[in-house]
Amino acid sequence: MNLSNLKPAKGSVKSQGKRVGRGQGSGKGGTATRGHKGAKSRSGYSKKLGFEGGQMPLQRRVPKFGFKNINRVEYQGVNLDKLQELVDNKKIKDAVDFQTLVDLGLAGKNELVKILGRGELKSKLTVTAHKFTASAKAAIEAAGGEAVTL
Repeated sequence: MNLSNLKPAKGSVKSQGKRVGRGQGSGKGGTATRGHKGAKSRSGYSKKLGFEGGQMPLQRRVPKFGFKNINRVEYQGVNLDKLQELVDNKKIKDAVDFQTLVDLGLAGKNELVKILGRGELKSKLTVTAHKFTASAKAAIEAAGGEAVTL
């Protein structure tokens, strides 16, 4: 080994790619490999999302239908059978409030909770939630419990 055959370790040196737009002498001056004129040759050009070269884009060709109600209120549903399961697993005793449901992972802290009537409730519970279905409220009261609306 001598100074004439020294080489950096394999993989330690990366080629930086071609330096374009650095004068005619480099062979990559002038248009700097961008071709002549047009939007793509300009600085600051970025193709818009969904742009199809001037052809009518897909999202404008396809017919639109339906409507989104901006006043819709979304509730996170919790069924009676889930509440009974929690009682059976001794996760809740006699009262269920919003904070308990959040802690158990049945609802997010920013969500509204609606108690739904699927399944049957055997234990006496005081349930506190934002909304109740008629069947859920009847089932809770039939089991000797209480449905408290927030």
